[in-house]
Amino acid sequence: MINPMSFNPIQTQSVKLTDTSSITDKTTPSDMRKSFSDFLKNAIDGVSSQEQNAQAMNDQYILGNVDVSQVMIASQQAELGLQLTSQIRNKVIEAYQEIMRMQI
Repeated sequence: MINPMSFNPIQTQSVKLTDTSSITDKTTPSDMRKSFSDFLKNAIDGVSSQEQNAQAMNDQYILGNVDVSQVMIASQQAELGLQLTSQIRNKVIEAYQEIMRMQI
């Protein structure tokens, strides 16, 4: 049986924060931007490769080399990847619009 979590403000005050002064990895905003753009590029390349894999599986099915279940799995993986990419794009646009609406 799962015990419900209780929130006690007194308990949360006793949580000890880690000391960040000993961190030697100093990343600059340009490094973060570079790594974020690399992350996005890799994610989009992954979705593209899933689409290509689904198309290749479809071609192999037409030739009779693979089972229909394998084709459906590859197609669903590609579709889910595309839907996820679309949702992430929508959230990024929504966040950008929210930032643009902020008053300075």
